[in-house]
Amino acid sequence: MADSLVLRALRGNARQLDLSGKKLKRVPKAVGRLLELNRLQLKNNQLSNLPAELQALGNLTELNLGNNSFEELPEVLKHLRQLKKLHLFDNKLETLSPSVLEWLENLVFLNLNNNKLRALPEEIYRLAKLKFLTVSNNQLESIPSKLCLLQKLCELQLAHNKLKSLPHDIGYLTNLKKLSVPRNQIQELPEELCMLRNLKVLDVAGNQLHIFPTKLLELKLEELYYEQNPLLEKNLILSAQQNEVLTLQKISITSAAHIVPIRALLCSYKCFNESGHQFYGIAVP
Repeated sequence: MADSLVLRALRGNARQLDLSGKKLKRVPKAVGRLLELNRLQLKNNQLSNLPAELQALGNLTELNLGNNSFEELPEVLKHLRQLKKLHLFDNKLETLSPSVLEWLENLVFLNLNNNKLRALPEEIYRLAKLKFLTVSNNQLESIPSKLCLLQKLCELQLAHNKLKSLPHDIGYLTNLKKLSVPRNQIQELPEELCMLRNLKVLDVAGNQLHIFPTKLLELKLEELYYEQNPLLEKNLILSAQQNEVLTLQKISITSAAHIVPIRALLCSYKCFNESGHQFYGIAVP
């Protein structure tokens, strides 16, 4: 079936070829003769490598290798210098070869979701035209500071990894509009995050955050997701309901004084003026 599709494409001088879901273990070498090809779909197969003949595809701008068995970046990719979109989701990648990655200088979109990556190489900064990067559902423990040199990056998705922090240089991603890092182990967001004046969507749900940066409210966010974070470390302080209280008060109980810190996430104003509960202040250390 795959060979017949390739033969038909050769006869028609095709610009697109879809070999998805054909249970392929190898790509027919004849694909390398499709010199006008600009879009190649190879997802949902059993591929672990690509033939050297594909280096002739100098006009290829989109390549989908999703849901295969690649353990490393195919060497032939470094010859596909016109690639703009590369899908490598649902593979078995543990590392990204810098010697291949650094040649993909025209890449705009890179999908590495659902792999086994523990780190990203510093050479990723060479993808100077990259606008969309998603590395969700991997095993990343850190992000290289040089990733923050990607000045054109608009969307960064790092959900479901093992990140404990974000680099302080993140403030250099001045064109970033969406930052998604839910379900990690991040304990504190860098103050430099507040330099991202174009940021519209911030997702930090399901981390270990206790506080937010002091200037977070200065960002013109359209969406903010922060549920399932331990924002309140201590139990709420019991107090008799005072209907006339309109502002938060400093609360002292026995010998210990508890003060609401400037960066603590507080209950809304409305909450403190509704009857039926015993809380009128929240205190964390």
